[in-house]
Amino acid sequence: MRYLAVDDENLQLNKLVETINEASPNNKVLAFNNPIEALETVKDKLIHVAFLDVEMAGMSGVELAKRLKEINPEINIIFVTGYTEYALDAYSLHASGYLTKPVTVEKIQYELANLRYPMPPSKQDKDIVIQCFGNFEIYYHGEPLKFARSKTKELIAYLVDRQGAVVAVSELSKLLFNEDKPSYVRNLVADLSKVLKAIGQEKIIVKHFNAMGINRDEITCDFYDYLENEPYAVKKYHGEYISQYSWAKSHKNKLFKK
Repeated sequence: MRYLAVDDENLQLNKLVETINEASPNNKVLAFNNPIEALETVKDKLIHVAFLDVEMAGMSGVELAKRLKEINPEINIIFVTGYTEYALDAYSLHASGYLTKPVTVEKIQYELANLRYPMPPSKQDKDIVIQCFGNFEIYYHGEPLKFARSKTKELIAYLVDRQGAVVAVSELSKLLFNEDKPSYVRNLVADLSKVLKAIGQEKIIVKHFNAMGINRDEITCDFYDYLENEPYAVKKYHGEYISQYSWAKSHKNKLFKK
């Protein structure tokens, strides 16, 4: 998982990061003593849990939490403060937890075990994480992959939707371009291959002659985990599925009935 820690007092921030690392080792903590800088830096990153001091110069922890939830409504917010009078503000934001200083390993472990939005089991974590609920997104180590062509992302979304089934280039061409233009699809595949090769993740795509599919074993995907009744994925689904592409509507209706 990827954590965010924000406190404008450096000593308190260092102690918080140290305690988070002890409570949950082998996870990444992004630490900031400036809430505005934190917001700007993480707006394009996948953050699972944010530990926010409440009273900070420039922007309060409550305001930062509001801004973070605008970016990702399902981010887990855990307020950290020495004052209990802010609890009402925390609960009004549907925060995941509320810690009073001094923060201990035991307190953090308790909050991480009782998150409002549970995370995938650590044993399922892969380098590539795919989000289908809401808008489709594909992340590598918490950061969205960028492609030269916008249709490349839609190509991956359709392969994920097909759940590992091999899809013919002709089918992809008609879906993405409304005509039989295999050369257009090959351009997308070249774009995809270039990006995946640069990060050593070519194995997430299975290629056949004039066909391709997604390798389900090499990714973590909320949609696939939902089908396996993983608690975090069941709780995460609120009726939105690959929202930016119209062809996903039929599958969304099936999920809603399920």
